[in-house]
This record gives sequence, structure tokens and C-alpha cells, in this order.
Amino acid sequence: MEITPQAVVIPKETGHLEQGKYGPVFPRTPACYGFTIIADVKPGRAEAIRDHGYALAKALEADPHLLAPLKLHYLRWVLFDDDTRFMYQGIFDTDFDKYTEDAVALFGKAGVNTAFENLVGFPEDWKTNPGAFARFVREHHCPSFIEYGEYPYVTADEIKKALRVRSALSEMLDQMQ
Repeated sequence: MEITPQAVVIPKETGHLEQGKYGPVFPRTPACYGFTIIADVKPGRAEAIRDHGYALAKALEADPHLLAPLKLHYLRWVLFDDDTRFMYQGIFDTDFDKYTEDAVALFGKAGVNTAFENLVGFPEDWKTNPGAFARFVREHHCPSFIEYGEYPYVTADEIKKALRVRSALSEMLDQMQ
């Protein structure tokens, strides 16, 4: 089976897209689903955002599957413009509505806060109000206009399964030698 790389252009206007619980359902692309937000950092809070990054990395060392419910491929956090602005990029396998609800539930269950609390306009009631969380993300979302996938439409679970098969095959071949 040959995998052919693909790209999809995402429309600028979203009025014709199916509407989900929290707004338009952006199409699944060869890179799966995702969003990019850019928001202003509350004055003096850039170090708190960095601290959240360190805390997340440490939590993942303790429990590598902590974020598994989010079906993530990648996350990227960037502080820029002299630490006055923050960019969050996430690529995941579920649509925006499910990701939002899963993220709010996950952080609530784990009893942790989010780096987003250090951003101007982030709702204080986000833990009990997924809609407010979603509105903030939608208001700060900078949509892609094209997305490309070298291995299009492949889920994180499928990638992990393929890597397990490769590992098992490699081990089997090593034992045959």
C-alpha cells in the first residue's frame, strides 16, 4: 500500500461548514484536526507560562499517558514579541468540540490549571464552563489556510500501532539471526 502525501485548502469563510456545539466544524485535513491560538500574555506572566511547560513535562515523565485522552499528535507553545504574546498549536485526532470537552475534563480530573490562565481574556470559570473555554479559543484562533500531511489522515493510534509492529518485526528478525 502506497501512501500518497496530500494537502487540503481550508476555506476562509466558515458559514457553510457544519456547525458543532462550539462553532464551525473545520474539516479533517491530512494533518488531522487542530488549532492555533495567539493571545496576549497578562503583564508579568510569561514566566508562569514557562513554569506550566516545565510542570507539564514533569507530569508526563511521571505519567506518559496523561494527555492520551486528547488524542494528540503534537503540541507547540511559543512565547514571542518579547514574551508579550503566546502561540499554542495543537494537532489531534478528534474534532474541536470533543478536544475542548476532553481537555476541560482532563484538567479538571487531574486538578491542574492551564497555562491559558495567564492569557488576557481567558475565562476564570473555564473548569466548569467548556463553552467559555471554546469561545476563548475560537476568538483567538488563527486558522490555517492549507494543511499538508506526508502520511495523510493517519491517527496517532495508527502510528503507534505501526511502530509496535515494526518493533515486533525487528525483534523477530533479530532472533532469527
